[in-house]
Amino acid sequence: MISFFALLSSFLLAFPVSTATPNYVKKFETRYRVAKTLQATFLERYTENGAIVRSEAGTAYFRRPGKMRWEYEAPEKDLFLVDGKTAWFYVPADRTATRVPAKQSGDWRTPLALLAGEMKVSRVCARVELAANEKSLSENDVVLRCRVRGASTSTSTAITNSDHPNTPPDPNQDTSASPAGSQNDLVLFEINRETGELARLVARQSGGVEVEFRFENWHLDPPLPESMFKFEVPAGVVIVNGELPQGDDLVK
Repeated sequence: MISFFALLSSFLLAFPVSTATPNYVKKFETRYRVAKTLQATFLERYTENGAIVRSEAGTAYFRRPGKMRWEYEAPEKDLFLVDGKTAWFYVPADRTATRVPAKQSGDWRTPLALLAGEMKVSRVCARVELAANEKSLSENDVVLRCRVRGASTSTSTAITNSDHPNTPPDPNQDTSASPAGSQNDLVLFEINRETGELARLVARQSGGVEVEFRFENWHLDPPLPESMFKFEVPAGVVIVNGELPQGDDLVK
């Protein structure tokens, strides 16, 4: 398991969208906004230039305000946890735990923190539009292209040349909730067009790097104790302070 700590709303007024997009985003936001806790199984795949480098699976948990727990079960056990203030990455086999302030975490999973926050897509995206050329997992789904706030110009150009058009954010917009200078400047959300349930998230970076999360078995308001979102350092585990990239908090 590789850690990516060094690398991831008043909607209509926040950014331009196509005429069909607002209803889908509203369904997505409404689906998860009412729940205080969430649970789902996930499959994570990391690819470079179209080749799968790593595939992992486990269970993800979310709790408001701003807490996440990702339990990786295969091919090995790892833990990624955000307790609201600190992001932790624990590798039992290495007996190490890496920590970084949640406000400065640029992890690939960071866009999903909106599930544990106010559930406003505009906190992550400067622009959302239908990704008509993207193939969905199901004919019942729709894919939305998210232009991440604060994405770098150079990376945006590379993605545009890869047939994934996006529009730079309005310089007058408030980007206080955006990952300024983030390399993860294109995110695709695939949701069920009727229920708004999240089926997949894809984060793309220039250079052919892509991370995909597929979700199943969503549970709304499962009984998740507060203790699940507190990291207790096991005896003998070494704590390492991770690199702190520039970025703003997406865990609100």
